[in-house]
Amino acid sequence: MIKLQLLIGLPVIIIHSGKQVGTVKDAWFDEHWLVNGLVLDFAKWFSSSVKVVGWSNVLACGPDTVIISSEDVLQKLKPSEVLRAFYSGVSRLKDLPVTTVQGVQLGRVSDVYFYPNEGTQIVGYELTDGFVSDLMEGRKWLKAPSEPGAVLLGEDAIIVPAVSETELEPVAAANS
Repeated sequence: MIKLQLLIGLPVIIIHSGKQVGTVKDAWFDEHWLVNGLVLDFAKWFSSSVKVVGWSNVLACGPDTVIISSEDVLQKLKPSEVLRAFYSGVSRLKDLPVTTVQGVQLGRVSDVYFYPNEGTQIVGYELTDGFVSDLMEGRKWLKAPSEPGAVLLGEDAIIVPAVSETELEPVAAANS
């Protein structure tokens, strides 16, 4: 299991040539918040496209490098086509509040976890209550419910079942 933010800044290399074609700037998600791919370049001042690589074209995702098969798998999309992303996009996952169906806010999304070689489903959320709370109590980890319909991944908040409040763990315990 890896944290999404550990991918940010990693070089993206072509396996047969060793050529670097970019660095990971963000992750791009579908409407169910499954990882669609990696964003290598944001749209700039006069640019009307975003450079991405689809997750199905990522051969390996290691601690130091992301490996792809060829330069041909890179795509250029309009910024409006990258609807959901971790940092950018129309809807961003970073800093979304996580709230139970009973209205209890559990924290804001600081990072997400997933298994890079077993699919792209988010398996957990790292939550923060702010800098001071992180220093005093540490961040919390919430396992994503296994029932996809149990979580509403909305535009302005993530709504989880009421039982999620009792399932929060310290981040260190979740990673061991």
